[in-house]
Amino acid sequence: MAQEGMGGSSEKGQVSGKSSSLIIYRDIFIAFFRSGILSFGGGPSGIPLIEAEVVKKYKWMTIEEFGDMVAIANALPGPINTKLAGYVGWRLKGLVGLLIALIACVLPTVIMMVILLGFLAAFQKQRWVQGMTQAVLPVVGVMMAQLTWSFMSNSKKGLGWTTSLILVAVSFLLMEWLNIHPAILIAATLIYVLVKPARQRSASEGVRK
Repeated sequence: MAQEGMGGSSEKGQVSGKSSSLIIYRDIFIAFFRSGILSFGGGPSGIPLIEAEVVKKYKWMTIEEFGDMVAIANALPGPINTKLAGYVGWRLKGLVGLLIALIACVLPTVIMMVILLGFLAAFQKQRWVQGMTQAVLPVVGVMMAQLTWSFMSNSKKGLGWTTSLILVAVSFLLMEWLNIHPAILIAATLIYVLVKPARQRSASEGVRK
């Protein structure tokens, strides 16, 4: 009887484990389906939507981890939405999670594009179509500003307001005036952050000697 009870509990554990995995797969699909289908214009406009799903709703990672992920994704080639979706899916559920996240992020948009392309092409010169596209742009701007403020608020915890604002100003000037690609700035910052602790350790070791 005891063995039967143990067998029953193990079976229940396996069933609950499978059901929890299915729930996570479902949540991954819903999260990136919503962010993919609502990211008007694609690219950076989808980042606040992904942040709302990954950080705020499902709490799969902290805002600091999300900021690191966005920084590295910006330094790598390819569309940022698919890179973020692929990494989060892989982090949660490995290869299967990665594939589900990518399908949810890309496939619905492709299907809608095929369906709506003819419709928009037929009415693209209509004022109401142009008004729709122009009305969405301020909303996207507000979402980007909210995400920027969230990143700034978290960066000042480690760097302080002065250093954070200096980095923002220098980055803006380099990108706008010298046309330096953001990926180069991100890569240079990452290299600096990696090299600086090594220099500090070597300096402290030299002082001890």
